[in-house]
Amino acid sequence: MSQQKRIGVLTPSSNTALEPLTSAMVAGVPGVSAHFSRFRVTEISMGDKSQNQFDERTILDAAQLLADAKVDVICWSGTSASWLGFDRDRALCARITELTGIPATTSVLALNELLAAQGARTLGLVSPYVEDVQRRIVANYAALDIECVAERHLDLTVNFSFAEVAPDTLRTMIREVAQRKPDAITVMCTNLHGAPLAAEMERELGIPVYDSVATVVWKALKLAGVDPRAVKSWGGLFA
Repeated sequence: MSQQKRIGVLTPSSNTALEPLTSAMVAGVPGVSAHFSRFRVTEISMGDKSQNQFDERTILDAAQLLADAKVDVICWSGTSASWLGFDRDRALCARITELTGIPATTSVLALNELLAAQGARTLGLVSPYVEDVQRRIVANYAALDIECVAERHLDLTVNFSFAEVAPDTLRTMIREVAQRKPDAITVMCTNLHGAPLAAEMERELGIPVYDSVATVVWKALKLAGVDPRAVKSWGGLFA
């Protein structure tokens, strides 16, 4: 019997970062491949148009397409629950599994699991989002008794533009939030190229850096029965 493990990834339609990053992370893991299904997401704000993009029915349609590929796990590589509420992702995962029989996870739920395991009580938050989205993220983590002691955001709304943020801009933002010495730093957006910087920044700063593309890959591997330590050079969460 084949030992192939297939990771199914739900992807925002205008995202150009997460697919190559996810594939690169698992490329060195024997027998593991990543497979993608898109649904329309083009802007991020607190407006109705933006929030309606994350209607559960649309996401479930994309998840059922992944189920046709007999994937071992379905993951939402997106961070909408960080501002819309963590219960949205819990309910989404339950519905995906109910419909497909396949275990499910998300970038944000995986991040929260990592923070809980670490015992983190303070967080540095880096994102491309606008102020009101950022405030909602900060408030949702405060409800988990995790204080965002420092944050940086870029006030961008067009999702496609997030992937064009330069690595040096992200390095600067990460360094700035690190000045408050949080227990952990998160790069909260799966259309940023933060994952390739995580190991480098951790060595420089001595603080765990949890990128939201990497967090969902970490949890997806665990759900698929694959040791995440097989992923090399993408940050301490895999070690």
